[in-house]
This record gives sequence, C-alpha cells and structure tokens, in this order.
Amino acid sequence: MIEIKEVIVVEGRDDESAVKKAVKAEIIITHGYGIKETTFQQIQMAQDRCGVIVLTDPDYAGEQIRKRIEARVPGVKHAFIQRSLATKKENVGVENASPDVIIDCLKKAHATETHSLDIFDQQDMIRCRLAMVPEASQRRDALGRLLGIGYGNTKAFLRKLNKYGISRQAFEEAVERLESE
Repeated sequence: MIEIKEVIVVEGRDDESAVKKAVKAEIIITHGYGIKETTFQQIQMAQDRCGVIVLTDPDYAGEQIRKRIEARVPGVKHAFIQRSLATKKENVGVENASPDVIIDCLKKAHATETHSLDIFDQQDMIRCRLAMVPEASQRRDALGRLLGIGYGNTKAFLRKLNKYGISRQAFEEAVERLESE
C-alpha cells in the first residue's frame, strides 16, 4: 500500500474509511462545513510539519469547505475526484470512490510517497505514562496540546508522533514540561 507523507483532510468518517482503503496516510476529518477552531489548528500544524492535501466531496459543500481551509491555511494541496467517479445512486462523495480513483487523484495532487520512520514506540508511551495508567488519556491530551498534534488514543497518538516528525528532543522536552506543570 502506498504511504503518503502529507496529511489528507476529508469531510467525514466514511471518507476517511475510503481513503484508508486506498493509501496509508494520516487523516484529519472536518466533520462537514462547521470546522472547529481546533481542527483548523490541526490542519495548520500538519501543513507546517508535513503538508496537507484537501480531498473533499465534488459538490457545493465540498468546494466551500475547500475554500475555507485554503483561506485559513494557505499552500495546501488539493485533490479532486470527478463527480461521476464519486457518485452511487444519488449520493455524491469521496466515500463512493474506488481506491484506484482515490490513488489517481492523490497522484495528480502531487502527493509525496514516503516510508515511516518510527522513532517512537509503545515503550515510549508506557515509560511516559501515556498508556496503561489511569491518567494516560489526560496526559496524552495535555502532551498533544504542548506538541501541537492534538489528542488521540494510544495508537493514534503514537502514529501522530511518528507521522508529524516530532523529534526525540522535542518529545522529551514536552514530557518534562508536562511533569513540571
């Protein structure tokens, strides 16, 4: 499976599922037009660290979401799926596109193929009390804010640490700061 360096922004969970069937990539979900400020912050952080590709539905709402993201986070890449290739019955959306169509539109958006460098592992999560302790969820939330990568369950948080290029030094400094607060 092709691994994409950039973070892909989609509208909903079904879109996320369709993209994950096509490529290995970190995904940010906007949950429709009412994009929260924290989501915009995640998109900006992803753009700064590894780039962003916006892949919204080929309809009016999708275009409006795309324009809002571009206005707040300049320089994002855009992937487009033809309406005819994203339609099932009366439903238009990324979730209806085949994996081949999704791969093709990402290639046309000049997605960068990459290979993960797994700097962090489960042992780091346990050592820093980010997993397997009662306060782990709160610690991941606080550390995610310090690092600018947002919250995630243990598996998602570990994936974000490795995907967003967090250095070992930045991680350790953030953990120390978390301990001192």
